[in-house]
Parts: sequence; structure tokens; C-alpha cells
Amino acid sequence: MTTKQRIYQQCLEAVNQRLSICEKGLMNLQESLASETKSSVGDKHETGRAMIQLEREQLGGQLAKVESDKEILLKINPELTSEIVRLGSLVKTSAATYFIAISSGKITIDGTNFYSISLDSPMGQLLIGKRVGEKFQFRESEIEILEVQ
Repeated sequence: MTTKQRIYQQCLEAVNQRLSICEKGLMNLQESLASETKSSVGDKHETGRAMIQLEREQLGGQLAKVESDKEILLKINPELTSEIVRLGSLVKTSAATYFIAISSGKITIDGTNFYSISLDSPMGQLLIGKRVGEKFQFRESEIEILEVQ
């Protein structure tokens, strides 16, 4: 398995884990809502239901984000390479090596750090469409693209 495929796999596993956590959280909230309905009366009952509803909305938002990340990952074929930076590219620069996919943070493989970033991130926006040898400014640094896979 190539490094790019291993990074992709780690991103997919992280998304699936977050998806599972969100789904379990929603199930627990549903159970809490059902037991709140059976056991409470009056103002306390209404407050408890409102808090559960608020948590459900927050978890629903998180679930939507995780599902969106998974959709993005499923569009990527980690076996493909390109000369131009695009979704799914592994880009080695003079600053760091980036996997253009989802914002999943630092991934370490065989002692080497890689950063999974989204196309919408500031660095993702600067990298997209560039080729090996191109340079660009990020903050106060000039960064060069050394390799695109």
C-alpha cells in the first residue's frame, strides 16, 4: 500500500469512527428524551426536554459535517496521480506534505508527518491547480511545490 493510500485509509477510518460516535450519541439522546417524557412533570420536564433537543441539534450538525467529509473522501481514488494539485493529491512542499481531502489534521506514517487539509482551507486554496516547481506566499513564507502525487 502506498503512503497516499495509507493516509487516505486513516482519514476514512477517522471519519467512520466520528460517524459512529455521532450516531450513538443521537441514539442515547433519543433514549433520554423517551425517559424524560415518562418520568418528569412541570417546568423541570420542559427544561430537560429543551436541553435534550438542543444537544440533538448540535449532534445533528456534527453528523452532517461528518457525512459531508465521508462523501468527499468517497470521491477520491487514492491510486490516481496528477501533475496538477486537485482533490486527492498528495503534495510535498518546502514547508510540509499535504493530502488534499478533508480537514483531518496531522497524520504520522513511518515517522513522517502529513497534513490532511480540505480544499476550503487557506493552504488548500493556495495549492489547488498548482504544479511542481511553482511557488506561492503563505503568511511570511515563500513555499515551493516539490512533488505532486
